[in-house]
Amino acid sequence: MPTKKAKPKSKNPASKRDYKRERQYDGRPDVKEKRAARNRARRKAEKEGKVRKGDGKDVDHTTPLRKDSKSTTTRVVSASKNRAWRKGKKGYD
Repeated sequence: MPTKKAKPKSKNPASKRDYKRERQYDGRPDVKEKRAARNRARRKAEKEGKVRKGDGKDVDHTTPLRKDSKSTTTRVVSASKNRAWRKGKKGYD
């Protein structure tokens, strides 16, 4: 039985993650506010029965929070569709 080959790790030292910097970013007030808005939208959809824990669905803001932080219009989409639309693009917009 052939063994699976492990994916080779990058030898480029610039590709290492800076966890300390990530923690600093995640703690910024504007980032915390947007995360709270996403969590609020998810809880509201759960209460309405649109999504359930572990169902593979994402609650998506129709207007991205980075453009309009007060957006309340949301929709339920599959996680694969919500996370794959960026594939092949250079950026979000």
